[in-house]
Amino acid sequence: MLSDAHPLALAAGTSPEEAYEAFETYALTRGLTLYPHQEEAALAVVSGEHVVLATPTGSGKSLVAIAAHAAALARGARTFYTAPVKALVSEKFFDLAAVFGAANVGMVTGDVAINPQAPIICATAEILSAQVLRGQLGATPESLENDADVVVVADEFHFYADPQRGSAWQIPLLDLPGGQFVLLSATLGDMTAITEDVEQGSGRAVAAVTRTQRLVPLGFRYSVE
Repeated sequence: MLSDAHPLALAAGTSPEEAYEAFETYALTRGLTLYPHQEEAALAVVSGEHVVLATPTGSGKSLVAIAAHAAALARGARTFYTAPVKALVSEKFFDLAAVFGAANVGMVTGDVAINPQAPIICATAEILSAQVLRGQLGATPESLENDADVVVVADEFHFYADPQRGSAWQIPLLDLPGGQFVLLSATLGDMTAITEDVEQGSGRAVAAVTRTQRLVPLGFRYSVE
């Protein structure tokens, strides 16, 4: 069931095929033709695989994240969008509220909590990590029966390697073995070891989608003034 105002606010019970079709239609109505790597990543997400999306800046990783939120709503799961800085989390909160409707999106950053019972939560990585350790991922203490009902979209995932903050990205991967992860970054190196660990620990396939060509080329100009 689709909302005219928010076409990706899918009702629980929507099939994966219908969820992908709704996402594709949403992109087309915005004048966007999906790049091959976006199609590949979105199809993997909708089919329930983990996804590592390691593509350059400007290649549309945020659109794949929207597919992940829509697919989670369709199967009645809860999604968490995480990023390392509150400014980015706040920006995504407003973006996602415009796509999915304000009732479906909340934000928790430590000093701000807006609609924290929503099925889509924007949060800093440390907040998600703390909630994982405390078992507080459900809208209510009884609402999350197992971690298979959780999807984590981790933006700027290269922070996984940060000596001071990397644990906030590592804890959900370790403590939510049944969850689904969509890991986004433009600056990841070789992900072989991490993808193998995630697949082995969760028993869920990992789709690694990588592209090295910049879709939006950079230009350089030297000037002496």
